[in-house]
Amino acid sequence: MIDIRQMRYFVVLAETLHFGRAAERLHLSQPPLSRQIAALEKELGVRLLERNSRHATLTRAGQRFLDDSKAVLAAFDQACANAQLAEHGQLGELSIGFMMYATYTVIPSLVRRYVAHYPMVHTRLREVIPGSLAADILAGRFDAGIMFDPGFIRGLQTSAILSEPLCLAVPANHPLALRARIEARDLEDEPLLAAPVEVSTMLREAIIRYCRSGGFEPIIRLETQYQHTIVNLVAEGLGVALVPAGIRKASSGGVVFRDLDNAPIVNHVVAWRPGNLNPALTPFLAECERRL
Repeated sequence: MIDIRQMRYFVVLAETLHFGRAAERLHLSQPPLSRQIAALEKELGVRLLERNSRHATLTRAGQRFLDDSKAVLAAFDQACANAQLAEHGQLGELSIGFMMYATYTVIPSLVRRYVAHYPMVHTRLREVIPGSLAADILAGRFDAGIMFDPGFIRGLQTSAILSEPLCLAVPANHPLALRARIEARDLEDEPLLAAPVEVSTMLREAIIRYCRSGGFEPIIRLETQYQHTIVNLVAEGLGVALVPAGIRKASSGGVVFRDLDNAPIVNHVVAWRPGNLNPALTPFLAECERRL
């Protein structure tokens, strides 16, 4: 059987065309090198070198084997390096699901840092509604997800990475747009636009708690799962909305944002399945921790 060591010996000999100098470079005595080259030729069934007492020359078969051996050795060395990189999460693939809200807060800087530190990991990002992320992670469709804190879910581990206040999105011509800050009781009788509870339980619960702190039950006029749609509907005068403060970055004409007194807080977390063996996951989670 031809082994990698024999190929390395042959390449050094072919580059020097001198058994003594090749043996010196390989930290061998000349007789073992000669035996390895002879064994290689016997296994191949061809003569690779023409020898005389002073030097060696490559045969036509030897020149071809030299070119191919260099390619094989380069591929072998790269395979060894890739295995080591993959073991340490520096090579491979990583699939991340994220809710739209994270587009304006966590995702840009987090992904920029991760890609800069691990450029050889193929990172796939997919925006999904928050309510489906936990199930997608548990099913193995994503290695990790950026989402609102879902509470305890068996088989899912989470770590907080951001606490974000809610603010009020209000039509630019609405009387509340003239206020610098809004109190909970100011929203009584105001029709609210919100995401369905199944899209984001945590967000809906935060909205309800805030309204109840003002002494009233919220009036949900319209539900839609995407926050940018909610903001656009607010701009059309269909109601007001309590939205994560990061949504201000997506502001369009016709809507203004106002801070809330005692604003409710929603927590962003990174979630993953502890049994996930993808080596690229651990460095990603470390980058999430650095954001804290």
